[in-house]
Amino acid sequence: MQRQIKLIKRPKGTPTYEDFELVEGPIGEPSAGEILVRTVYISVDPYLRGRMNEGKSYIPPFGLNEVISSGVIGQVVESRSERFAKGDVVLGSLGWQEYSVVKDSSVRKVDQHLAPASAYLSVLGMTGLTAYFGLLDIGKPKEGETVVVSGAAGAVGSTVGQIAKIKGARVVGIAGSDEKVKFLVDELGFDAAINYNTEDVATALREACPNGIDVYFENVGGKIGDAVFPLLNNFARIPVCGAISGYNNAEGDVGPRVQSYLIKTSSLMQGFTVGNYGSRFGEGARELAGWLKEGKLKYEETITEGFDHTIDAFLDLFKGANLGKALVKVAEIE
Repeated sequence: MQRQIKLIKRPKGTPTYEDFELVEGPIGEPSAGEILVRTVYISVDPYLRGRMNEGKSYIPPFGLNEVISSGVIGQVVESRSERFAKGDVVLGSLGWQEYSVVKDSSVRKVDQHLAPASAYLSVLGMTGLTAYFGLLDIGKPKEGETVVVSGAAGAVGSTVGQIAKIKGARVVGIAGSDEKVKFLVDELGFDAAINYNTEDVATALREACPNGIDVYFENVGGKIGDAVFPLLNNFARIPVCGAISGYNNAEGDVGPRVQSYLIKTSSLMQGFTVGNYGSRFGEGARELAGWLKEGKLKYEETITEGFDHTIDAFLDLFKGANLGKALVKVAEIE
């Protein structure tokens, strides 16, 4: 038997412990072409909140009374596949449980010589690829331009800012604590950073962006996004990756309208998901790996220890508790 986490209620507003259930279920045995994977790291991500709602979206909602799933790093403990051997470390979209029986085509090996296994859930995984394609394909930063990133100390935002610096831009991050502001400037090389909890964002942005804003990478939405629009330069680009400020707003998210700002500046505002770029993942992974190897990219992880604390780690996302990628460590790699 193994422990599993299921969604048992659709959250109303901010999720609570009552929306989940920790249960026991059978581990299962692999059949031909399958492997048994022991969970090592679980990725907890803001987008999972959307999958807890009913309704059409870019990815199907979680079923009630079913095991929640997300990115997982695991280790093969039993193999009935020619592609994998016992001990291989793999990455896939797997359940919030201690073991998973999966088809060998649903996971891939990770190269621990390039980076620690956990990096494949962050800078070398979906969050890194999200940053890469959203910024470069939609944002298209040019040398000397000003790039503003909200949620800048998170897994995606911190990578976005560093890629923008690689491309020669001036980078301003917006985050929720003095610790995060210091991290962005001192560790990641951002040119400036703003604490939205202690500063007036609109005023701070005017000071930090004297030449206006050319690219705004949107992770947060709400009042922070509202403060950006008046500072947009002509032909600004706005990749819309997330809007976490409104994910738990049961009343709906209403604010200043953006149309006039977009018209006056001929700006582009485009939503996206990383799945749009599936055919180009190899390109993004190669570039990110190269920058990581050259020391041009750094990454931070907030690791919660223990499967029992997976729900805690997820709920902490909405309190801004994580610096960099939020992960749950379930077991050691042997």
